[in-house]
Amino acid sequence: MKQQSTKDGKGGLLERTFKLSENGTTIRTEVIAGFTTFITMAYALLVIPNVLKISGMNAAGIMGDGSQDLSIINDPYVASAFTAICIVSAISTLIMGLYANLPFAVAPGIGLTAFFTYGVCMTLGFTWQQALAAVFISGLLFILITVTSLREKIVDCLPKNIKIAITAGIGLFIALIGLKSGGLIISNPDTLVSFGDFTQPKPILTIIGIALMGIMMARKVKGAMLLSIIITTIIGIPLGVTDISNIQFIGMPKSFAPTFMAMDFKGLLSHNGSGIIGALTSVIMVVLTFSLVDLFDTIGTLVGTAQKADMVLPDGKIKNMRKALLTDAIATTISSMFGLTTTSTYVESTAGIAEGGRTGLSSTVVSILFILALFFGGIVGIVPSEATAPALVIVGILMMESIKDVDFSDFTEALPAFFTIAIMPFSYSIANGIAAGIIFYPIMKLATGRHKEVHTIMYVLAGLFILRFILLPQ
Repeated sequence: MKQQSTKDGKGGLLERTFKLSENGTTIRTEVIAGFTTFITMAYALLVIPNVLKISGMNAAGIMGDGSQDLSIINDPYVASAFTAICIVSAISTLIMGLYANLPFAVAPGIGLTAFFTYGVCMTLGFTWQQALAAVFISGLLFILITVTSLREKIVDCLPKNIKIAITAGIGLFIALIGLKSGGLIISNPDTLVSFGDFTQPKPILTIIGIALMGIMMARKVKGAMLLSIIITTIIGIPLGVTDISNIQFIGMPKSFAPTFMAMDFKGLLSHNGSGIIGALTSVIMVVLTFSLVDLFDTIGTLVGTAQKADMVLPDGKIKNMRKALLTDAIATTISSMFGLTTTSTYVESTAGIAEGGRTGLSSTVVSILFILALFFGGIVGIVPSEATAPALVIVGILMMESIKDVDFSDFTEALPAFFTIAIMPFSYSIANGIAAGIIFYPIMKLATGRHKEVHTIMYVLAGLFILRFILLPQ
């Protein structure tokens, strides 16, 4: 009897810490979910340093198109970014697991990293050190509005149909990410997008992965996503997609010193010699953009995944929402100190949730794997995007289920919900989709004499988003 309770995680340390039985889960399920989440988001370990180096975060200190050979091996700044991602993601995700007891992984956001590089550094002309200072300020702002419950109130004021639409929109968005990273959908100057070349090994491997994962899911195979990713990676070896030529089973972590505490506050406030007013205007808009995008990326992910994982309480609130938001705020501040961009709750966490992850134990597993990645970066790097892309497509399918609950009979509800869903994949941004829904919701209600149905915070948010799009275009 004692053995059985240990197996089920009842009565032990893990049960007391994560309340496994209360959340209807087991140690085995949480571990599988943690591995699945990590493998699905492991691509960020390689993508983010390669995007940051283009901002000038490299030994040469130059901005570029990423064509220069600045790998983890031969550039200390790129190596520093890789090490920092592992450390920051491990710390942030562990806080999410132990403090909030939620199955979400926290790491520097891909979209926000792209905005940092292409928007703030390359377009607006800030140095990466100045941009890091802006990220640090936005992190402090996050902590302030989270402690005062403002972030939580923003989540609570979102209309029911917008919340449901967020879930469906995220489903479409991450499915598009999966189709794109797997080579099934490619850009086309005439039609915007089109099919990829299905005679090439990469799209073929993605199709194999989707079919394999879909069959396993339909047959309710435990750990279907994780097993499929591993099998697809192996199949990719003879196809020439999985590169094992430079695999390193173990190696010592690189130093994070080159990017640690590199924020340039003085340069931020005197940017381009435009005077204190001009500099402050630029800084405010940059900080506001970091803040709004991260705020609604995180809220979108939390709302969307909570609906899918049955983590919504009877009063409509999300379990441990304030703790999750505070974790994200603290993580952003830590991230800037290590030389990284704004963190966010990763939408890829839905892959682990789809595998049954319901508590912070799965997040703790992800955190441990990030630490191990410091030493086994060579192994993490061999998993091709074509092996993880199917997981995003399958999770997208699962999340689309919620669309049946959107009230399309009331057009004042239908139009904002539609734009919330559609704009996410079409603009490649969760935050843009939520912004569109929030802007159109009060417009539709005001125009039909139903302004009392709109929370005051919704008017404020709509105004802020309109200003954001006008003053700092995409």
